[in-house]
Amino acid sequence: MGTAQQTSRQHLISQVLLTEFTAPEPKDGSLQLLPFDLHNPGRVHKRMPTSRCGWVKDFVAVDSPSVEALWGDVERRVPAALAAVHAGTPFADPLHVDVLRDLVVLHYVRSLHYRDVHTDSVERARTRLIAKVITQYPEQLRLEALRETGLYLSGPAALGAFAERLIERSTVMRDRESGMLFRTSIEDTFHKMRDLASTRRLEVITPETGQFLIGDNPALTLRVKESRTMYGMAFGDAQTLILPIGPKHLLSLGPEDVTLTVPRSFVDRLNVVQIHAADRYVYLHPKSGLEPFVERAAQRRLAGDRTT
Repeated sequence: MGTAQQTSRQHLISQVLLTEFTAPEPKDGSLQLLPFDLHNPGRVHKRMPTSRCGWVKDFVAVDSPSVEALWGDVERRVPAALAAVHAGTPFADPLHVDVLRDLVVLHYVRSLHYRDVHTDSVERARTRLIAKVITQYPEQLRLEALRETGLYLSGPAALGAFAERLIERSTVMRDRESGMLFRTSIEDTFHKMRDLASTRRLEVITPETGQFLIGDNPALTLRVKESRTMYGMAFGDAQTLILPIGPKHLLSLGPEDVTLTVPRSFVDRLNVVQIHAADRYVYLHPKSGLEPFVERAAQRRLAGDRTT
């Protein structure tokens, strides 16, 4: 049996999800959606197939087949669950609720936001470890430096440089450089988040009017305080975790399984959160009419205004 090959072009947004935001092209009937580049809001944005959207190169840089298989276990069950949402019966089958909740968790973990959090966390741990070694084991450092280099290190800068050199040779740091540490972390975090999310119920939210869009960091923790919508906090500090699953549906983890209809103002508010949280792109249904709305929000984002 052949060994699965490393996948370089890795979708962060499931194509089955992006397809919900597509419309058939008049010329050939191919399904396409509208990517909007938030770095260049004034440009002409062209429709594209889902295969060209929502992916990055080497997100998991090593042993990607194992995590692709993990994502695939969820994504294969999504079409039936989405069909139940469209039919207005998302809670009729408990398995549909489970897979939709897993879909939210998958997009929370398989994201550029999570990768940034992981990178920052590892760097902070590395910095703390260097400081700890210098403070608690200065003589051991000097002896090891003398053994390796023949030099006696006296000043804190020299000790720090040698401590950093030792730590960079550790298995953990080598795994960081190869990408193995991130691959292991993302898989472990998915399982932990899945367990945490299993204690929450599922809210299926539908607009009275208007449409949802989806950003390239689509699953977001949210907390509303004094009419202000905040996002990006730790899951344990959030009121909910949301994920748009189509122009007319958004999932939210809450206290009970329920279907909610929300006003246009609330839809706009959540769309602005998607725009602000995105790395670079949001994706629209081609007939949504949201381009002027997104362009205004993107211009405010470029100007540093991220209020919601």
